[in-house]
Amino acid sequence: MKIVACFKVVRDERDLVVAPDRTVTLDACGLRVGDYDLNAIEAGAQLAADGGELVALTVGGEEVRDSKLRKSVLSRGVSALTSVVDPSLTTADAGVTAEVLAAAVGRVEGVDLVVCGEGSADRYAQQVGAQLAARLGLPYLNAVSKIEVSADGLVVERTLDGVVETLAVPLPAVLSVTSDLNSPRIPTMKDILGAGKKPATDWSLADLGVACSGPARVAGPERAPESRQRAGAVYEAAQQQEFFDALRRLIGKDAK
Repeated sequence: MKIVACFKVVRDERDLVVAPDRTVTLDACGLRVGDYDLNAIEAGAQLAADGGELVALTVGGEEVRDSKLRKSVLSRGVSALTSVVDPSLTTADAGVTAEVLAAAVGRVEGVDLVVCGEGSADRYAQQVGAQLAARLGLPYLNAVSKIEVSADGLVVERTLDGVVETLAVPLPAVLSVTSDLNSPRIPTMKDILGAGKKPATDWSLADLGVACSGPARVAGPERAPESRQRAGAVYEAAQQQEFFDALRRLIGKDAK
């Protein structure tokens, strides 16, 4: 089975800085792979463990060329890494991302399965998987929490509104997986050293023959929520009625 696992390079929000005007600055933030995307990579690695092949695929600007990050991805059971690099893709929205990913997947021969995370760690729009499947013309299932290989394709489970669905999926297909599916592996030193010997390929938009259908929508500037001092009051009453009388007075005061 040949599998493509899509992932996104995001800023590590633990290092973000909030300025006095509440503007959020990400300049000091390091890079990481989104948490849900690690679940997608792990799912692909487990499915490819018995003689399959796993290709990790990402799109973005120069940040996707980060050597440490590439080694981290390649050390997680990935056979090869492909990056589509263009400055405009740093701020690509779900539509543009899906368009470029579809063009890249189309250049990978013999793909049986495309796995995406449930949503990106920054926007969490949960749109890329569905739009990617639509562009590829493939069956799509989201919220997947269990995957098993069958004679005719895959059997997956997903939980929607408290109901567990068990569905048969023909291949090729696109899946979006949740964090309930697995626990991403922690690479060993051997995995990390071996990652440096695995192929990493960069493609440009021109290589794919892609002229994006529209500009990315950029939200900004981002601002942190305004911090407000919240008042608190403690009332003690021997009788229940005394408490309700005090509560009515408090509500009436706040309403003025």
